Amino acid sequence: MVDGLNRAARKVPNWLFYVLGPLPAMWLLWQGIQGGLGVDPVKVIEHELGLIALQLLIAGLAITPLRRFAGLNLIKWRRPIGVLAFSYVALHLATWVLLDMQLYWEQMLKDIAKRPYITIGMVAFVLLVPLAWTSNNRSVRSMGAAAWSKLHRLVYPAVLLGAVHFVMVQKVWEAESLLYLALTVGLLATRIKLPRRDTARA
Repeated sequence: MVDGLNRAARKVPNWLFYVLGPLPAMWLLWQGIQGGLGVDPVKVIEHELGLIALQLLIAGLAITPLRRFAGLNLIKWRRPIGVLAFSYVALHLATWVLLDMQLYWEQMLKDIAKRPYITIGMVAFVLLVPLAWTSNNRSVRSMGAAAWSKLHRLVYPAVLLGAVHFVMVQKVWEAESLLYLALTVGLLATRIKLPRRDTARA
């Protein structure tokens, strides 16, 4: 079954992600124009864009454990998923800056400094910027694979901060946000390299 899934995955072109990926954002925009997002459409758009971004980040984080523990190889999808995730993070931030705060920079800076959940979200965004900037073959060649891989480990704290940001935004303990946080922590835990046992002495 896994071999069949791997064969099917290899046939899915990466460009399909870039074609289908923007559709949820476009649907949200259309619903907002049509008045289908309730009394506070800006908050709904901001929330949904952030949630999609977190889901994509977690999906990207799951690719390596899926290959390692289940043999499911989706590595070719990691870059488009990562690029889409950053795009949704940027849209989430742009919605807050342009529509929610309406470019009121002084208030935004005060909120970033005083509200921890905004501070954490901004740090996560900053960590993702160099990853998005270097998500291309030219950067891999110029930096070298080892340095590039080391830089892209910034996605680990970025996803964790994103999940914490989502929990704190809710302002109450909600099962959904805690589930995303638990999933993130679990996926990060699979990256921990335990010390090898000294079999020679055993």
